[in-house]
Amino acid sequence: MPAMKNRRITILTDVIEQQFLPFTRTTSRYIGGEFNQIKKSLDVCDLKVALCFPDVYEIGMSHTGMAIIYEALNRLPNVAAERVFLPWVDAQEVMKQKNVPLYTLESKAAVKDFDMVGFSLTNELCYTAVLNTLDLAGIPLRSKDRDENFPLILGGAGMANCCEPVAPFFDMFLLGQAEEAAVELAKFLIENKNTARKDVLKKAAEKFPFIYVPSLYEGSPPRISDAVIDDLDKSVVPEKPIVPFTQAIHERISIEVMRGCPGRCNFCQASFCRRPLRFRSPQRIFEIAKKAYQATGFDTISLLSLSTADYPYLEETLNLLNEYFEPRKVGISLPSLRVDVQLKLLPKLASSVRKSGLTIAVEAASERLRGIINKPITDENLFAAVEEAYKQGFETIKLYFMAGLPSETEDDIRDIVKLCMNLALLRKKVCNRVAGINAAVSWFVPKAHTPFGWSGQQSEEYFRNAREIIYAEKKRLNARFVNFKFHHVQRSLLESAIGRGDSRLADVIEFAYRSGAKFDLWDECFNFELWQKAFEKFGLNLSELAARKFDVNETLPWQHLGGPDKNYLLKSISKS
Repeated sequence: MPAMKNRRITILTDVIEQQFLPFTRTTSRYIGGEFNQIKKSLDVCDLKVALCFPDVYEIGMSHTGMAIIYEALNRLPNVAAERVFLPWVDAQEVMKQKNVPLYTLESKAAVKDFDMVGFSLTNELCYTAVLNTLDLAGIPLRSKDRDENFPLILGGAGMANCCEPVAPFFDMFLLGQAEEAAVELAKFLIENKNTARKDVLKKAAEKFPFIYVPSLYEGSPPRISDAVIDDLDKSVVPEKPIVPFTQAIHERISIEVMRGCPGRCNFCQASFCRRPLRFRSPQRIFEIAKKAYQATGFDTISLLSLSTADYPYLEETLNLLNEYFEPRKVGISLPSLRVDVQLKLLPKLASSVRKSGLTIAVEAASERLRGIINKPITDENLFAAVEEAYKQGFETIKLYFMAGLPSETEDDIRDIVKLCMNLALLRKKVCNRVAGINAAVSWFVPKAHTPFGWSGQQSEEYFRNAREIIYAEKKRLNARFVNFKFHHVQRSLLESAIGRGDSRLADVIEFAYRSGAKFDLWDECFNFELWQKAFEKFGLNLSELAARKFDVNETLPWQHLGGPDKNYLLKSISKS
């Protein structure tokens, strides 16, 4: 690794303004300079970090994790952290035609000149976007092809816990919760700024239990631990969030009320990997909300967690927030709600919660199947909660379901429609009107580090048949007031095939990218045939990998990458 203080940074402001921005659509994605951005003089900083969310600006600006790391690193006086998002297809064409390299928003500096590029890996289908980003920046895709003249490439966020499919593209991964760990790593890199690249990586892996450096291991790597934040009240939060120039997907004040989840749904990787359970105090939440509101003027506060209804101080927190924010016409959003006795109280507690709709993750329509997936929701509590919501003025309900779960029957699939219809008709009991039900059905994807990680996924034919069963049942019941939206079947198959794969898939991912795969999370860009050909190119069958069942005695491709102990997960299966 070259002396970081001597790394020459290319500022591209003139080129961007003259050769790029005039030829783009949605130009506000690419200009930077937003209110509350943090811009430092790169020349005087000892470490320059480009934080990349491998998707378009509107998506990345809604990601709370990236905002937290941006704040944490920039609190260090000798570190500059700047943002990078993936330009949309039209802008990429302009960049290629005009020979404009990828740049950061704050300083308009070439990404390839930074000391480190950190990627937020949030989904199995963002991997071609990572390669796309590296390509636009002029950085070799493979770690082995990068020398001292290129930045270190780091991966973090949820997919770091199952990162083997993209391991050859990264120099290192940071596993777990990164607020404090990223700061420790930054200080380490500054201390070792005159150390050779390979030695920096070796020393980092030796020093930090949460750092995984794939190139160090030819055989079985040692077990890497997840970094953990012990005290949420003392942890870093962005008290002055950046105000986007173009509307982001979630343009609001986002505050974590707790981390971890008291539930252990057998399909949920986050609930098993983000342990232990920690709470943020009501007073601290109020302080964060007040400062962020004064700094942004956003009119919605979102209380985030894997299961906000399980936050034990919810009533106290809502009372604190309502007292200050209700007169200011600031609403409160409560996503990720579980259905239990507490949910029945929420409409009364949150007088300023938006009343147009309530979102509930039911996952399965029958109590039998909910028991198997370890989501202990009773029909009694579900109906009581929804009835109370109707009484308090909620007009529509959005329900999340999952099809293709282990032991599922066709009756379980039909029950999705019946449950939706019964919940819609329940409103007649309150106001003699039928409610609107919006039901989102996703397809079960077995995830690493979960009790269902050993299970196979159902076939494409199974999922398409399940969709037809739901449509037929809706027609039979004449449930016109229930609207269904289905996740993309082929994308779900790819998530399963990649998410539990090993480093052999790096060749597949690179071939798919070079064949034209990009923005795989976007319907207008996703091309399943490209992926099928990429798997076939290397003698692999995408459908078979998606449906693969793992033996409990075999070594799993993700077994060394943090998460809970294997025996703990197996015990969870036996309890279901």
